[in-house]
Amino acid sequence: MSKEIMPEASNHAAPLGDANSAPTAPVYKGWRNPEVLLIVMAAAMPLSFSTWMALLNNFSVEMADFTGREIGILQSLREIPGFLAFTAIFVLLILREQTFAVISLLVLGIGVAISGYFPTVIGLYCTTVLMSIGFHYFETMQQALSLQWVRKDRTAMVMGRQLSAKSISSLVMFGIVWVMLEVFDVEYRYVYLLGGALTIIAALFVWGAFPKFSDAHPQTKKLILRKRYWLYYALTFMSGARRQIFTVFAGFLMVEKFGYDAATITLLYLVNHVINMFLAPKIGKMIGKWGERRALVFEYAGLFIVFVSYAFVENHVLAGGLYVIDHLFFALAIAIKTYFQKIADPADISSTAGVSFTINHIAAVFIPAAFGLLWLISPGAVFLAGAAMAFVSLVLALNVPHDPEPGNEVVRGYKSTTLQPA
Repeated sequence: MSKEIMPEASNHAAPLGDANSAPTAPVYKGWRNPEVLLIVMAAAMPLSFSTWMALLNNFSVEMADFTGREIGILQSLREIPGFLAFTAIFVLLILREQTFAVISLLVLGIGVAISGYFPTVIGLYCTTVLMSIGFHYFETMQQALSLQWVRKDRTAMVMGRQLSAKSISSLVMFGIVWVMLEVFDVEYRYVYLLGGALTIIAALFVWGAFPKFSDAHPQTKKLILRKRYWLYYALTFMSGARRQIFTVFAGFLMVEKFGYDAATITLLYLVNHVINMFLAPKIGKMIGKWGERRALVFEYAGLFIVFVSYAFVENHVLAGGLYVIDHLFFALAIAIKTYFQKIADPADISSTAGVSFTINHIAAVFIPAAFGLLWLISPGAVFLAGAAMAFVSLVLALNVPHDPEPGNEVVRGYKSTTLQPA
């Protein structure tokens, strides 16, 4: 059972308008504090999710006789819980965010742990949906809690540390999966079982080792779409569209055009995680120092160059380098979240976290299919379209103020008329 006693905390808090503090943020003593909890939960998620990702293609083909049709359906099913992430606000009518996050980790772990025991098309569809429900609800709550618990001047750095923790866990699990399959020839179901069990154990540890932290601000328990958040919504949508270019088409380019085999693709994943492990915390600090506007302008200007280069690259080594750089830019997306934290009414954070995940996943519904057809005509055109999206994002980023806050949400366009939350 989780202990109900609270660690010592300061009763003094910065006022709501203070740009450097989360509202009513207490000071906790020792390691049992919210920032450590967020990092531990961030590390717990990839223990199962990386296992699922590493095994999916081989398991689905070898054990469940998947073809391209089935894998396409599975990927669409996997995105549905992300599209429905706004429903998290209804769960919060009966559960606290921290409790919901731990339960979501348990669901993720269970979904992965049982995947190997259902080697059929329908079985894999069902376990994938279960896993995805846990994954997307957890990511929604992780973002909401990060923006509620962490002081505004530390949020980017702490989120960078979370990315680093995720990369370390992913590296560990990729290594364990490789050893189990290549050295000991372990059956898929036991590899799935181990990955899921590790996340379950981590979730139970979190439940028992950390106290229930008080909410920094009572959360609105209804769906919210505020006009003054329009720029955040637009940046979030474009971020989801950009994610599809990387996850769906960049890797496919490596295989189809340059003949990368599974081992080489895995090596690229490992390189990405090693770089993230060391650089993500530094990128978080950089965002805190530069500000969201400069960080986002740098990200989208860089992505524009990367996507144009994808369209014309002919050298396999250069293509692999572009893939690594592309992945590295993901860490800069932290700036979108910290921008929202600075402009938001603190009571809106949980509701808007769910809405933002839904907005982010809208692109996942149509871009893979639409751009897949475009790929048949011209692969380069897909990446030029991605460059156009990066340019749109760049224009949006230039509308982020240097010092965003309630009443100063955008440079041009609708903003609230007072310094009080709308």
